[in-house]
Amino acid sequence: MFEDFMVNTWIAATLVAVVAGIVGFFVVIRGASFAAHALPLSAFPGAAAANLVGVNPLLGLLVFSGLGVAGISQLARRGRRDLATALSLVMLLGLGALFLSRTTEYFQAVYALLFGEVLGVSNADLGPVALLGAVSVALIVILFRPLLLSSVSPELGEARGVSARLMEALFLSVVALATAMALPVVGALLVFSLMVGPASAARALTNRPLSAMLLSGAISVVTVWAAIALSFISDWPVGLFVGGLSALTYGAGRSWAWAGERGL
Repeated sequence: MFEDFMVNTWIAATLVAVVAGIVGFFVVIRGASFAAHALPLSAFPGAAAANLVGVNPLLGLLVFSGLGVAGISQLARRGRRDLATALSLVMLLGLGALFLSRTTEYFQAVYALLFGEVLGVSNADLGPVALLGAVSVALIVILFRPLLLSSVSPELGEARGVSARLMEALFLSVVALATAMALPVVGALLVFSLMVGPASAARALTNRPLSAMLLSGAISVVTVWAAIALSFISDWPVGLFVGGLSALTYGAGRSWAWAGERGL
């Protein structure tokens, strides 16, 4: 489990878990779970496009993540955010289907982009993951107070000069960055689990925003570590354990809160 070939796995998974947990705190309090689910799915066709034109897949992920943010932000100005998110998702997935149809070399990598390839992280992958993760966390730290105010009370935020529209665009950009760095490691379907499950559990355990955000990151790290260990021992897909343990953390958090409300 701690052999040399697993070192990159532990490092990359830990970086992804920390970022997903911290960003996930705002995903939960802003009620943006659908956006956190849609952005990874709409970004993965970018890797297909990058493969088609012969450039680094990470560049394609970043470009398509940016397109997803722009689509949601622009369409949401004229209607509901959930509808804007759905429209952006289907448009980008449609492009992804086109790109995938134009190449016969990419199909084997689709599974990895959807469900991750945490056991196949190379030395070259660590640098971009660490860089994008550091940028994502730095942005959250810088935007913490205005983003928190805009999330909890948009009207009060507007009264204090915090633009709800700007905060939404910046928040989605951070989610897009976190998606781009996490997608090659845990996949489009599992990064959503790490952003929602641990953060929801942390919110149930404490009402203090900063404590909840840090606790969310810690729970996410423990979840990923346990998933890797269980996958190594059982030889079952790591995605099974990431998704299952994320759901269990949410259930445990809600149970704790329920017991506390009833004085148990």
